[in-house]
Amino acid sequence: MASITLGGNAVNTSGNLPAEGSKAPDFTLVAADLSRTSLGDFAGKRLIVSIFPSIDTGICAKSTHVFAEAVKGRDDVAFVTISADLPFAAKRWCGAEGVDNAMTLSTFDGSSFGDDYGIRMVDGKMAGFLGRAALVIDGEGNVVHSQLVPEIAQEPDYDAVLAALG
Repeated sequence: MASITLGGNAVNTSGNLPAEGSKAPDFTLVAADLSRTSLGDFAGKRLIVSIFPSIDTGICAKSTHVFAEAVKGRDDVAFVTISADLPFAAKRWCGAEGVDNAMTLSTFDGSSFGDDYGIRMVDGKMAGFLGRAALVIDGEGNVVHSQLVPEIAQEPDYDAVLAALG
């Protein structure tokens, strides 16, 4: 169990993020078109995984813009966001914001992703939502960068994520 903060108040997560050098746990999540997407669908590409509570908050929105812009035109990299947002809300947000190279994935259907990745908040006023984290997974499914953001209101370390892409 990891400890993060929300507005300076301690919040515990359901475990720990996968460590650098480990295999990323498989997942199957719901995409904006209601199809199911798994980690294996990204085999052969580096993958930025941006995990957050909701796309409808300022920092979650900003990080999506930053990562989407940074990987624009890179065929060797895929970018996904993972939250508990309904697929319809994520699709609406991407359309309104002009973000067309982020795949939004949702845990809304009871996915075990939050527990498998140790990022589900288990207490505090946002219990059940995902904390904020950024991962880079290589084309073979290995974690090459793992960052749990210590305070929900902080942005991830964009430079470290982008450096891990190579």
